[in-house]
Amino acid sequence: MKKLDILLPILILIYLGCENENSCDSSEVELWGDCYSIENTDSLSLSSTYPELISSIPPEIGNLTNLTYLSLSGNQLTGSIPPEIGNLTNLTYLYLYHNQLTGSIPPEIGNLTNLQRLDFSNNQLTGSIPPEIGNLTNLTYLYLYENQLTGSIPPEIGNLTNLEELYLSFNQLTGSIPPEIGNLTNMTRLDLRFNQLTGSIPPEIGNLTNLQRLVFSNNQLTGKIPESICDIFPIEIFTIDYNKLCPPYPDCIFPNHVVGAQNTSDCD
Repeated sequence: MKKLDILLPILILIYLGCENENSCDSSEVELWGDCYSIENTDSLSLSSTYPELISSIPPEIGNLTNLTYLSLSGNQLTGSIPPEIGNLTNLTYLYLYHNQLTGSIPPEIGNLTNLQRLDFSNNQLTGSIPPEIGNLTNLTYLYLYENQLTGSIPPEIGNLTNLEELYLSFNQLTGSIPPEIGNLTNMTRLDLRFNQLTGSIPPEIGNLTNLQRLVFSNNQLTGKIPESICDIFPIEIFTIDYNKLCPPYPDCIFPNHVVGAQNTSDCD
């Protein structure tokens, strides 16, 4: 009994020591079992970790307000993107691609006005693209492809005048292509394929004279292709098949490119 009385306080101290080993102090944030300094952590890359991160993104990540680079791609993260991510106003790079994230893109994303690259592709995100995305005027790359996004492309996308690459393909977007897309004169790659977009191709598309790749295939676009599209030629990749676009088609498309299969049953 005396031995137990002696050992018990020692065991308690050992237990408390082990417990405190994984706890963070007030100047740190605990994420996935590790402690990160709030003041000194400006880059966090946990992409394709081994073992993979299998949980949600904790809201406490919003405390790392000095982050300029955040990559959590290639894991098995689930749940929604926490609105607290909008606290990371110093971020320039945000990569969450190749996870299993659900829910909508939080409107707080519009707080990240220093962002240059944003990649949420290959997830299961739903809901519409928030109009607040138009606040990200320093953005050069926006990748939202291969999700389950619905609703229309917000006209605020036209505010992103530094954008060079826009990939919204493989979603369930509806409505027309906003004419404001013609403001994106630095764009080199525009991919809207495999959505449910309707209406005509806006003539403002001819403003995008730096385009190297335009892909509008597998939508429900109607009407005639505007003659202004000739202003983007020559172009490396031009794919608009599997729509409902009506002839006659601008001569500039041929012979280097094709219109491809079109459902012309509703054409005059």
